[in-house]
Amino acid sequence: ATVFLGVSVFLYMFARLSPNEWRNPHPCKPQSEELENFFHLKNSLWHNIGSLMQQGSDISPQAVSTRLLAGMWWFFTLIMISSYTANLAAFLTITRMESSIKGVEDLASQSKVKFGPLRWGSTASFFQNSNHSLYQRMWAMMSQAKPDVFTATSQEGVDRVQRAKGNYAFFMESASIEYETERKCDLMQIGGLLDQKGYGIAMPIDSPYRTLLNHAILKLAENGALADLKTRWWRENGGGKCDSGKEEAAGTDTELTMANVGGVFLVLISGCLVAFLLAVLEFLWNCHKIAVRDKITPCEALSKEFKFVMKVSQTTKHVENNQCNETISQPSS
Repeated sequence: ATVFLGVSVFLYMFARLSPNEWRNPHPCKPQSEELENFFHLKNSLWHNIGSLMQQGSDISPQAVSTRLLAGMWWFFTLIMISSYTANLAAFLTITRMESSIKGVEDLASQSKVKFGPLRWGSTASFFQNSNHSLYQRMWAMMSQAKPDVFTATSQEGVDRVQRAKGNYAFFMESASIEYETERKCDLMQIGGLLDQKGYGIAMPIDSPYRTLLNHAILKLAENGALADLKTRWWRENGGGKCDSGKEEAAGTDTELTMANVGGVFLVLISGCLVAFLLAVLEFLWNCHKIAVRDKITPCEALSKEFKFVMKVSQTTKHVENNQCNETISQPSS
């Protein structure tokens, strides 16, 4: 919006400076006594919004300076709209490519993505012994699947997920999933936990160390030592490598930064500066012609024309007789 308003104001200013933008409002009346500037502020805004929307406008610039500025604005809008369209298309493509499976309910309601746990593991026992209709149906699907969806080891299941490219899901304990996804950026966890289980240390019955170990483990959990250990061995020692990549990918895939479009801004600014210099030169050359025609000093002509330009509410200019005969008269056929 700032660039749009800025270019519109520049177009308005350059049109007032350049003598070529003061035109005969009645083409069928060659000897008109007034010239009109069509690029007042409202028309400048309308011209630029038409260019931005790729619709054009019913007025067009005539002077070299205003044409250069309009051309730079057209180039700027073309690049910005093309960049936005390409970025939007990439974003929509990535959105369509995202997995539609969000949990076990989605897995059970489709047949393309196969799924399975560790053979004879606790997860397989959970599905086999569950009374929930959903889990019973999933166990039946896993038992009847061809080829076999069960694996002998957890590592075999992880490797199978990577090879399947989205066509196989493997059930694991959440701690193991976190460990793998911290190190392998092509893996992700889908959905929440199927059930809650805790870890324990097996000891003989009536062992005198049971109470001591319980108190020690509770103390480690309360003072954050267990969380620190998990951070050290899950995230710090070889883990955490996927976090920065995900943030960078999310940023680059969904938004345009100044680094992407900075060049087109530089082109627009350069065009504005060159157009300003041309508008000043056109203005000074017109002042020189007025000084010669009216037999006054260049400073007097410059002061007279500059005062008129600063009258921003005035969009018509009276034509002197000599100027009318010089600039508006048409050769007879």
